Amino acid sequence: MALLLIQMTTVLLVALFCGWLARRLGQAGVIGEIIGGIVIGPSVFGRIAPRASAALFPPASLGAFEILSTVGLILFLFLIGSELDYEHLRQQKRTTAFASIMSILIPFGLAVLAAHSLRVRFAPEGIGSAPFILFLGISMSITAFPVLVRILEDREMISTPLGTTSLMCAAAGDVCAWMLLAVALTLIPQSGESMPLSYRVIGLCVYVVLMLSVIRPFGNWLVQRRNLDRVSYELLGIVIAFVLASAAATEAIGVHPLFGAFMAGVCFPRLEPLQKFLRARIYMIVSVLLLPLFFALTGLRTRLDMLNSASIWLWTALILVLAIAGKMGGTVLAARWTGQSWRDSLALGALLNTRGLVELIVLNIAYNAHVFSQTLFTMLVVMALLTTMMTTPMLNLLGVGSRSRDVHELATADVV
Repeated sequence: MALLLIQMTTVLLVALFCGWLARRLGQAGVIGEIIGGIVIGPSVFGRIAPRASAALFPPASLGAFEILSTVGLILFLFLIGSELDYEHLRQQKRTTAFASIMSILIPFGLAVLAAHSLRVRFAPEGIGSAPFILFLGISMSITAFPVLVRILEDREMISTPLGTTSLMCAAAGDVCAWMLLAVALTLIPQSGESMPLSYRVIGLCVYVVLMLSVIRPFGNWLVQRRNLDRVSYELLGIVIAFVLASAAATEAIGVHPLFGAFMAGVCFPRLEPLQKFLRARIYMIVSVLLLPLFFALTGLRTRLDMLNSASIWLWTALILVLAIAGKMGGTVLAARWTGQSWRDSLALGALLNTRGLVELIVLNIAYNAHVFSQTLFTMLVVMALLTTMMTTPMLNLLGVGSRSRDVHELATADVV
């Protein structure tokens, strides 16, 4: 127990410092926290002080990190799902609809083209082509919705047409990505899992139908029958229990529990006092305490020393080029096709190219499912970092948005 507490203390202090430093440099705090996780991992701390690193983070002690970070991610994915405005997804605005499709379809298509070569060189033995293609396609096409919200808030763009369009596109992309992720996970047999593939697919379909056609209408009916202007302690406990039960349900049918948490958020009633209450109570402890543990776990799995040849760096560069060309290129073409200016089209592409935290969640799921090798995992982490770091400089170059706070104010902002 003492070792775990020392590990958590170290992780939190490094995350706070690196997040503060990133905000001082004009980046999202999550970038600093991700880099902080890499710093305490084998790529930096392990190289500088291998004995101290082995003593502080022995592999046998990381199970507690895995459990705590998973609980944090379950609550975090619930918050993401609960803040998606699915009423906006029903609006048939040309730019939003077309850009949403193209920002997913083109990067996914480029991933399909590169998948065979990457699987031959970097996939673990025995992994099928279908789950590998799905995971790689999701990794290339996803957008980090919470990081995007943070960037828009900082630049006073949250209520602008460009900001609204980017949020709607990102929301649609997140829903599609998590649905595809659920399908991909059903194709991978779990260790000790005897449930046939057909049963897992049927279980997933039944779960989604029940959540959308029964649980969501029931939740809306329930909040209409009760006055929820003042949310009680007991209600908060019931909500968290519902989230955990939903996550357990998807875990039981062979799909990752994070999908269940996301679906619980999607089906949660859209009542502003209730949403604000939950965010105020849950978000702070998750972002300050539990997400840094996830970043540390990601950093401990990231091995920059494995990118030790020119050919591997060339493949990393190819992944980066494909990710940027697919996501930004698809979005820019779609926006231009629907009559947007080059400036707004490029800005929309830069915003949707933000991957950040959500990308790391997908990569860790793929790594735990033995779809990606540690080398490919590291290559994709590098891609996620660089594409997220590009967003703010590109918006500055385009002259889009304004900084709503100066550097000193940003240093006290929340991390995601």
